[in-house]
Amino acid sequence: MFHSRRMWFRKSRAWSLEVDLVVIGSGAAGATAALAAHAGKARVAVLEKSAKFGGTTAVSGGVVWVPNNKHMPEVGIPDSMDEAVSYVTRLADGRSDPALIRRYLEVAPQMIEFIEGATPIVFKALARYPDYHPEFPGGKPGGRSLDPGLYDTNQLGAWKDKLRKSPVFGMTAMSVTEATDWGVFSKPSALPFALLGKRFKQGLVCYGGALCGGLLEALLARGIEPMLSTPVHELIVEDDRVAGVRAEQGGKELLIKARKGVVLASGGFEWNAELAARFLGGPLTHPNSPPGNDGDGLRMAMSLGADLGNMTEAWWCPSLDIPGEEYDQRQLHRGDFATRSLPHSVIVNRQGQRFVNEAHNYNDMMKAFFAFDPVSYDRPNLPAWIVIDAQYLERYALLTYVPGMPIPDWLIKADTVEALAEKIGVDARGLVATLARFNRFAVEGADPDFRRGESLYDHFYGDPSRVEHGGNPNLGTIEKAPFYAIQVHPGAIGTKGGPRTDGDARVLRPGGEPIAGLYAAGNVAAGVTGAGYPGAGATIGAAMTFGYLAGRHAAAAPATK
Repeated sequence: MFHSRRMWFRKSRAWSLEVDLVVIGSGAAGATAALAAHAGKARVAVLEKSAKFGGTTAVSGGVVWVPNNKHMPEVGIPDSMDEAVSYVTRLADGRSDPALIRRYLEVAPQMIEFIEGATPIVFKALARYPDYHPEFPGGKPGGRSLDPGLYDTNQLGAWKDKLRKSPVFGMTAMSVTEATDWGVFSKPSALPFALLGKRFKQGLVCYGGALCGGLLEALLARGIEPMLSTPVHELIVEDDRVAGVRAEQGGKELLIKARKGVVLASGGFEWNAELAARFLGGPLTHPNSPPGNDGDGLRMAMSLGADLGNMTEAWWCPSLDIPGEEYDQRQLHRGDFATRSLPHSVIVNRQGQRFVNEAHNYNDMMKAFFAFDPVSYDRPNLPAWIVIDAQYLERYALLTYVPGMPIPDWLIKADTVEALAEKIGVDARGLVATLARFNRFAVEGADPDFRRGESLYDHFYGDPSRVEHGGNPNLGTIEKAPFYAIQVHPGAIGTKGGPRTDGDARVLRPGGEPIAGLYAAGNVAAGVTGAGYPGAGATIGAAMTFGYLAGRHAAAAPATK
């Protein structure tokens, strides 16, 4: 059937549009691919199925993780290729090609220089944002994560409202550097709300919005206007190479010829329940990305016989939600980075027991949620709950709550630990015993059970004021009534399995030969970091690097007639 359709396209249809390169997806991977291809004199079309530009990148933290980047000397942190390779190889856990890891780490700093030369973005190294395992050989206390700063959306003119806005960060125009300096998690009541309000009215955006805004401005300056609301349904093959795409716009079919190839940069499959259940190593019920990430790029690659890799993995993240809060007509899921890391909080399972270092990096700590008991034949750590007390709410923020506000009704509340356990269906004896043990640890300042607060990464989301007084920034007793709970769900920023690629981002067949004319970058492709998450922005850093490689290689490829 596929071959007959391929012949039908070649013989029976005229092209609606002809370009050198078609990029599917408008996140950081796709935008970087388009800019790199344009720099190589290629004519590019960027197709985005949603009505907004930016994809998953636009709703993310927008940080870009790049070892050996040009800004690290500015913050006095040395780095080397050997350290970076050692570190990423350890985290990949044998699930990535060593040659591909090295290629990624060699090219990533070049990509940053290219982006800064091609866009208005000027990155700043985050000196105090540590790698996610800074204690591992090759890990760093900071510097590898790059902050894109703020972006003025007025620079986009008529495209201003077409930039995807984050449902979480959209109202808070603060750079990552400022958020760190201001203590956005540990001192939420001290934020400069007047300044933030002024910036919002001025049209300034931060985090992923800032990164995508700068990328979009650069595309528009080159005459590349992304084709929004234009989903791609099929790759067109001619003479055993990808020659274009079948897309749709305004209810009409578009056949777009790609003389040099097609780049898949359409995101992961986290919103496709069937694909997630088929491939992932654990249940994924609460994705944090835009709902359009349903695996269309993966399906297109599979239809051409692409080899697959890393399919059991995702960029895992524990998620919370407020009932009725929506984004793109779906329930909004909020990734939790700080609640579980701050003092006066724990995560427990239905036995009322802790089972993980709550302050550990979000990707790796989620894996403990998926532990499987072969006797009971279930996952004992699901469902799970964050438990806090009045001390927490007196000091810290929780989702949309800030100290001083009325206690939200989406928090489950009880006057005793036993009553709270009954309300959330948790073993009361277990919870009472767990909190008694945890409270001893909090007083002593050390957690021998799960080592919470030992890693420099744990401290980043903790309360630094406790360090100033000789305490553990991640530990505090849970003993002051009332007590509260909120369910924590298995979530992910995106999946990271898909077609395997080579060092030029070309999609490979099972035998290792490339599928002519087909590239992949970002979460649609097999993740170069395997099971690991090296540091803040590693998702975007890898996506942009392979997008850069794809665009550069495609621009230099011979064009088909």
